[in-house]
Amino acid sequence: MKKRWLCLFVENEIGVLAGISGLFSGKSYNLGSLTAGVTEDRTISRITMSLTSDDRTFEQVKKQLNRRVEVIKVVDYTDVAIHMKELMFIKVSGCSAKDMEEIFRISQIFDITVMDYNRDAVLIESVNTENYNNDLIALLGKCFANRIEIVRGGSVAVEALSITDR
Repeated sequence: MKKRWLCLFVENEIGVLAGISGLFSGKSYNLGSLTAGVTEDRTISRITMSLTSDDRTFEQVKKQLNRRVEVIKVVDYTDVAIHMKELMFIKVSGCSAKDMEEIFRISQIFDITVMDYNRDAVLIESVNTENYNNDLIALLGKCFANRIEIVRGGSVAVEALSITDR
């Protein structure tokens, strides 16, 4: 089992995203992440998705996606040098003044942004890799157990121009 990444270019039409995600649920494949958005060509959307699978299952997924009429192109990013980021918000509630100081210190060290705060809560934004965000969650989970709320978007990715490793 290995984490895999796919980029799909699809027709920007109603129901295409539902059809593609339905393909995964119908086959009992579990998507780890799925993001979609229109490209520079308003008639085409780009979907970035991750899944964990073995080689055989992954090849089957790619073949099934390629058979769909609305899919223009399937790109396997699994072993390609890419730039990838994930958007994540974390709200920490029930904060004392000391907690606030610690959160602002962590935000400087991790190079994340404090988006909003009030007297007893802080909202931070992290636009980083999935692993980096996982490390941040682990740290905040230790420091502020049972007081964090996490909202994660899926990762977006693009092929690297000048690097050979991720």
